Amino acid sequence: MLDNDWQGLLQDEFQKPYFVNLVESVKAEYNQFPCYPPIHHVFQSLRETSFQDTKVLILGQDPYHNEFQAMGLSFSVPGGIELPPSLQNIFTELVSDLGVKKPVSGDLTPWANQGVLLLNAILSVRAHQPLSHQRFGWMTFTDHIISLLNQKTTPMVFVLWGSFARSKKALITNPIHLILESAHPSPLSAYRGFFGSRPFSRINEFLLKTGQTPIDFSL
Repeated sequence: MLDNDWQGLLQDEFQKPYFVNLVESVKAEYNQFPCYPPIHHVFQSLRETSFQDTKVLILGQDPYHNEFQAMGLSFSVPGGIELPPSLQNIFTELVSDLGVKKPVSGDLTPWANQGVLLLNAILSVRAHQPLSHQRFGWMTFTDHIISLLNQKTTPMVFVLWGSFARSKKALITNPIHLILESAHPSPLSAYRGFFGSRPFSRINEFLLKTGQTPIDFSL
């Protein structure tokens, strides 16, 4: 299912009763309703960014719930798709923070390929129904992923935007890591602490300080 070190790290989790039930629930939903992302992209974030390579986690809530948007990476949309409002605000802050040219494409795969794990806490959703799959067991699975990342011996950055993501802070106990918290980039909250939070420069300052290669956030 996964072509990197996540497969071995999560093998025991895949055998647990909750995960077996989760898979059955997700399959039934996809068979009965339009759901996103496309089912073969549900684990795309883990495929794009191995455990070993993960230097940054940007945690989302659940996938975009409109057609053609969700691609298995938090906040990312395929090239050519109109930018959702939260992603527009992320790019506005990116330009303000780093002075880079505002991206045209919303495909964040280049970030993922540099070690930015773009993980949603819930990995699937029914069309036009946010949080419709939150009771399937996804958060047990992704909490385990966060806990595994917390055990890394190489310092990394956990980016928690908004109250939902910030509720996962309790899972991050290893003092070698950096936690960046702020308001969510959605239009409802971006002006209450997301704009001006400079997450991208702070990520790279920490990576440089810990002897790691910074992320090229330009797209």
